Amino acid sequence: MTTQKEQEQRLIRIGIFYDGGFFHHISNYYRYAHPRRQRISIPGLHDYIRQRVAEIDGISPRCAHVVDAHFSRGRFSAQQTLAREKLYSERLFDDVLMNEGVNTHYLPIQGNSEQGIDVWLSLEAYELTILKNYDIMVLIAGDSDFVPLIRKVISRGTRVMLLGWNFEYTDDVGTLRQTTTSIRLINESTYPVMMQDVMSGDSNDITVKQLFVDQGISSRDDSSRADDDEDAPPPPAAPSERLKGIICTVKEGFGFIKCPQFPNNVFFHFSALQNCDFGELMEGDLVSFTVEQREKGPVAKDVELMEDDKS
Repeated sequence: MTTQKEQEQRLIRIGIFYDGGFFHHISNYYRYAHPRRQRISIPGLHDYIRQRVAEIDGISPRCAHVVDAHFSRGRFSAQQTLAREKLYSERLFDDVLMNEGVNTHYLPIQGNSEQGIDVWLSLEAYELTILKNYDIMVLIAGDSDFVPLIRKVISRGTRVMLLGWNFEYTDDVGTLRQTTTSIRLINESTYPVMMQDVMSGDSNDITVKQLFVDQGISSRDDSSRADDDEDAPPPPAAPSERLKGIICTVKEGFGFIKCPQFPNNVFFHFSALQNCDFGELMEGDLVSFTVEQREKGPVAKDVELMEDDKS
């Protein structure tokens, strides 16, 4: 029979698995749309997980150890990244992950979409749970595709903590944007933690402060739509028609696309991006998109970064 002291000092092994695309979407929200204008801190998030596990199990945080962390995401080729001058920014984020001991798993982006990431993450997480016998597996994801993973992991006696986010906000053109974590994922998890509640706490609370990168608060620059040089614009595109254009301006959380179908540059919000992170965009990138007509003018939707060799 274990004593209370032995119970409080037992070691808890934690394995953390990131859906990289989901995490970047959440981090972009806090960087560009949330009042804090700060990215999520990887070290701070891991410290929070250790503290939360320690509270649940009634042990010292020193006895809750992150023994494994894995980050899975689609990635553009080196040639594409070099052409867009984003190798340095990718290395910076890789350094953050490396310094925190996070193993990275990248799949090449085929065409303009990520495919197979959820399957690969699930297989990796299940295999490592068996091999390393985690006490708690932490999943940072929001898609119901991970429900089978949670069920299989729990069936082996490993508890699952889910870090999920539910939030909504109105973008610059008045569109309501929503992000929700699958209710099935929440119900299947042993310890579902809705992080938007935690991160919306007192900004001076050390628990909240540690979850954000201390990079200061950025303000948005006012921007007006630049006029095109064409005297007479071509006929406007149909709402369902997919158009091509060039990124001409990138601001804090939004930008503008130059497209011959419109006399003025077309506004887009970071949340409209489909196959890349907003931080990867640069002026001159070729994109495809659809258009929604708004009171203030056309707004680009479903924006996809195109490969340089595509016409």
